[in-house]
Amino acid sequence: MNFSDDPVYYIGLLSGTSADSIDAVVVEFSDDQTSDAQANIVATHSEAFSQDLRSEILELYEPGDNEIERLGIVDRQIGIAFAEATQVLLAKAQLKPDQIEAIGCHGQTIRHRPPSTQQDAFTLQLGDANIIAERTGIDVICDFRRRDMAVGGEGAPLAPAFHQHVFASQTHLRYVVNIGGISNISILKPRNNCVGFDVGPGNGLMDFWIQKNLNLPCDINGDWARSGTVIEPLLKVWLNHPYFKQPPPKSSGKEMFSREWLLNSLTDREDRPEDVQRTLLELTARTITDNFNYNNAEVFIAGGGAFNTFLMERLAEISPFKISTTADLGIDPAWVEGALFAWLAKRFLEGLPGNLPSVTGAKEERILGAFYPR
Repeated sequence: MNFSDDPVYYIGLLSGTSADSIDAVVVEFSDDQTSDAQANIVATHSEAFSQDLRSEILELYEPGDNEIERLGIVDRQIGIAFAEATQVLLAKAQLKPDQIEAIGCHGQTIRHRPPSTQQDAFTLQLGDANIIAERTGIDVICDFRRRDMAVGGEGAPLAPAFHQHVFASQTHLRYVVNIGGISNISILKPRNNCVGFDVGPGNGLMDFWIQKNLNLPCDINGDWARSGTVIEPLLKVWLNHPYFKQPPPKSSGKEMFSREWLLNSLTDREDRPEDVQRTLLELTARTITDNFNYNNAEVFIAGGGAFNTFLMERLAEISPFKISTTADLGIDPAWVEGALFAWLAKRFLEGLPGNLPSVTGAKEERILGAFYPR
């Protein structure tokens, strides 16, 4: 740990469920133990995976032949890609490796099967931390989810603990919603009370559907969805998914709200593709706002969904509260999740827990992560 008056820097690294790019962020934290609420974004970098590597990752999402061989190769390749992204980030920040306390690397999730969905629960993230540490010359902390699961937790979402530290108000209830491939919500009550859970589909199914139909990576500003019409019978079927009625703690992923789930629900239907996209956007909006169960709350959106103009409009139309983004709380919505993993690395080095049992259902708090020295 850095005990001087110099700035204390951490790096957060991750790739989301869409596996489209690596997000890397340098975060400055105060070394004062009482100042966890201060997280300053110093530099950011986003770098797309090569098309070949992304294809290999997406194939690993589903059972297939020769999985162990392919997994080992992809694990190494992701580690190399993460290390290269870190080097670009350091150059942009004009920082040297020895100025970074540690990298918090979430890696790339290829399976998440929590205890709420099956007895033999496990979660698996790829990105060889040995390679990242060796090629960057920086200590790496990774594997944040499995210790929580070992003590009975869902292993997700991890974001609410960070949201509580940096976004909670002592006077107002706040909802912080991260809309990535999957959406998760943090309900931040005054006096450091917090609950949270995965809501359901975020951008992931919308991204898949536009890629399948228009060969575009995502629906920029939600313009394609805006051109369609909600298919009410289909939306009703989707909203009847048992996950939405399941009480927290709960977590989800592409295993539950998968491409196959979507395509099976469209069997024997002849809907216009843009109407399906519009209905998927409505599913995301409705499942988020259906969880706004308190009065006089403030709502802040983070993640890629914050940049979907039409989705933000729909949230504002059907929410009883004003919709803002985390930029109003001091962190650009694009980099909140990266800052989360930088913060988890900080917690690890300080010997402090990174999970919230009220969120994950773990029996106790635990220090999260595994350490890979430079």
